[in-house]
Amino acid sequence: MRIGVMSLAHLHAVGYVGLLSGFADVELAVADPDAAQRPPGESGGRAFAERLGVTRYFDSYADLLDWGPDGVVICSENSRHRELTELAAAAGAHVLCEKPMATTVADGEAMLAACAAAGVHLMIAYPVRFSRQFRALQAALPALGRLVAAAGTNNGVLPTARAWFADPVLAGGGAVMDHTVHLADLLDVVLDGAEPESVHAVANKMINATARVETGGQISLRYPGGVIATIDCSWSVPEHYPTWGGLTMRLVGEDGIADMDAFAQAVLGFRESTRSPLRLDYGTGGDGAMLAEFVSAIREGRRPQPDGESGLRSLRVVARAYESVRTGAPA
Repeated sequence: MRIGVMSLAHLHAVGYVGLLSGFADVELAVADPDAAQRPPGESGGRAFAERLGVTRYFDSYADLLDWGPDGVVICSENSRHRELTELAAAAGAHVLCEKPMATTVADGEAMLAACAAAGVHLMIAYPVRFSRQFRALQAALPALGRLVAAAGTNNGVLPTARAWFADPVLAGGGAVMDHTVHLADLLDVVLDGAEPESVHAVANKMINATARVETGGQISLRYPGGVIATIDCSWSVPEHYPTWGGLTMRLVGEDGIADMDAFAQAVLGFRESTRSPLRLDYGTGGDGAMLAEFVSAIREGRRPQPDGESGLRSLRVVARAYESVRTGAPA
């Protein structure tokens, strides 16, 4: 099976390339023609791909698609997801698109339409769905009784390694765009695809007043049946913190409470030589299982999950959050 990676703009592209290179039945190719447009010091292009162990590199997306991939993984800037999805669909390639699906609901709808017209599947990269921790949370759901509330955090450092993350055009927004969708997707799973009845959000630049996008946000959602949820999506983790950030979720039911920490697999200690805290992470995370779902779905001719429809539902949450920030009222 042939899988192509379109763009190395996203930080996750490096991990995806490494994992796909280890799939015994996958031929991997990469195209990153936009690397020259990135700010000085940001990685990408042929030389970077070769350092990652890539042996088949194409200088244009057209050349990559002419190679005839069965599927592609899109890791471009958010605003370019629609364009690359439409190119891939027209070439008959199934698509796994990095989150968020797009920067506007209209673009997300166009991506769905393009893939449907071409008869290819669209999957959105939500690896936390595949984590051991979320699987355990799902298993605990029956014991909680009727769900009444949920609280989630998806915090991280200011994304300085890639300037486009804080570019209002290329990223489509800041912390709200970047860190709302993972938790919105997990709520989508827990609540069987129900969309919120109301979305109330606040955002600010308190963490970095010079940023062109919001660096902190808090979202309150009300779902059918009276379920209340909150999402803290802030870039509030200091640069010197042991990890880039993290993701947690608490579910509150009438009969119990269940907590999940997606990045809690670590041994904590103290390093005498540096007189500083020590953290040793372990575990595989959800990226590998997510990519395996994409590859196996192509092979088996079935729709992968999470699909484009679920990606569009989480994107609608983001769009309504920005509308609420703009108006100061629930959307």
